Amino acid sequence: MRSGNPALKESTFLDLGSGAVVSRDAGAMTLNGTVNKTGILLLLSVLTAAFAWNQIEFTADGATGGGIYLWGGLIGGFVLALITTFKKAWAPVTAPMYALVEGLFLGAISAIYNQWHEGIVLQAVMLTMGTLFALLFAYRSGLIKATENFKLGVVAATGGIALVYLATIVLGLFNINIPMIHESGLVGIGFSLFVIVIAALNLVLDFDFIETGVEQGAPKYMEWYGAFGLMVTLVWLYIEFLRLLQKLYSR
Repeated sequence: MRSGNPALKESTFLDLGSGAVVSRDAGAMTLNGTVNKTGILLLLSVLTAAFAWNQIEFTADGATGGGIYLWGGLIGGFVLALITTFKKAWAPVTAPMYALVEGLFLGAISAIYNQWHEGIVLQAVMLTMGTLFALLFAYRSGLIKATENFKLGVVAATGGIALVYLATIVLGLFNINIPMIHESGLVGIGFSLFVIVIAALNLVLDFDFIETGVEQGAPKYMEWYGAFGLMVTLVWLYIEFLRLLQKLYSR
C-alpha cells in the first residue's frame, strides 16, 4: 500500500490506535463513489480557474490582477492540502475547498502561459486527460502492475524530484539558479519528460491505493480523500505538461 503521493501513504487506512485496517460494513468506500467525487473536485477547480482566468488583464507592461489568485491559490491550496492530509476525516469539507482554491492558482497560471503561447493550455489539458485515461486503461487491463519494486522505484524518484524543486526554491532566495534543468535546452526538456513520466506513474500508485481502500472497506469519507489524492497528482502532471510545452515553444 505504498504511494508516491504524499497525501496517500501506507497509514491512510489504518487506525492509529490499534494499527488495524479501518473497516466499515455500512457506508464503506466504493470505487464509483471515489470516481464521482473526483469528477466533482475537477468541476469545482474548473469553475474557479475560469473565474481567475477572466480576472487577469494583459497590457504592454505585463499581467495585472492575477497576483492575488496566483499566490493566494498556491498558498491556500498548500495549506488545505496539509490539513486534509493530517485530518483525513475532514476530507468531505477540505477536499472541495482545496479544489476551489487550487482552481484559482491553475486559472491564473494558465492564463499567463496562454498569453505567452496561445493554445498551450488546451494542449496541456488534453495531454493530462489523455495520460490519465491511458494509465487507467493500462492499470485496469493489467499492462502495468503496481508491484512492490515498482512502487519503491516511483516513490524514490518522486522524492528525488521533490528535493530538486525544494533546492530550486531555496537557492532562488539567494539568486542562485540550478543550471540547464529549468531551461529550454535538451537537458531541460529531458528533465521535464522524466518528471512527467514519474508523475504519470504516480497515477498508477494512486489507482492501486484507492482500489486497496475499497477492497478493505475503508470508511465512506475516504472517497473524498482518495479523490483529493488523485487530484493532487493530476495538478502536478498538468503543471509539468505546461512547463514542457513552454520549453518546446521557446526553442
